Amino acid sequence: MESKIEVISTLKIQLSPDLYKVVDVLNRTLKEKDLMFGLALDKEDQNKAVFSIYRT
Repeated sequence: MESKIEVISTLKIQLSPDLYKVVDVLNRTLKEKDLMFGLALDKEDQNKAVFSIYRT
């Protein structure tokens, strides 16, 4: 069985120390809705983060 992950949206935002907590609570709360959230450091600007929303 294949798992297909679709990127719904991405956004570059200012990096914040507690940003990972927001992503964590979104993942815990909305996993039953087949949504997944990700956070990565922007490769071009270390002061920015890339926030992504996926449909699983």
